[in-house]
Amino acid sequence: MYKVFVNDKPIIITSSSKKENNFDLYSFKSISFSEVLNKLKNTSINGIVLYSTDLKEDWFNFLSNLNIIPAAGGLVLNNKKEILFIYRNNVWDLPKGWIEKGESIEDAAIREVEEECGIRNLKLIKPLLTTHHIYHQNGINLKETHWFLMHSDDEENLTPQIEEGITQVVFKNDLETKKALKNTYQNIKLVYDTYKQQ
Repeated sequence: MYKVFVNDKPIIITSSSKKENNFDLYSFKSISFSEVLNKLKNTSINGIVLYSTDLKEDWFNFLSNLNIIPAAGGLVLNNKKEILFIYRNNVWDLPKGWIEKGESIEDAAIREVEEECGIRNLKLIKPLLTTHHIYHQNGINLKETHWFLMHSDDEENLTPQIEEGITQVVFKNDLETKKALKNTYQNIKLVYDTYKQQ
């Protein structure tokens, strides 16, 4: 199964024909990419499921409509198992950013978290998942973000990267995290859920 978000609404590409979440269900082969995007502009539609008989091939066909923008980021824990959040555009988020040319995914994840949060002593624990969301900027882009579980014992030097629009950087405990997740993106909820399941 693949899940791609457009304005926080999911396109689910799956080999299961079971109806899910009351989303509209279409055969992958019977609907065009532009039709899918147009349907998601309708405020009464909360998501679309595309039934695929060849998941790998259909996923590559889906990607062929998009400019792929690779990114990497982290869900960072401190010694108290609190989670590092950034606040940008009135939404709580996790630190992430584009992968530079010639840079490994792991190096990009660490660099972006360091730059956006002013944090040091970051250690990668393990990969979590890869999320996808579509946005419009000089064409139709798919941001493919590789997420890692990380740890740092540095809580002294947290500094938001103001030039990137980040106004707060803070570690949140369980209660504060649950509150932040009410004002975040669906992709960030996926990252958090994956972390909790593991």
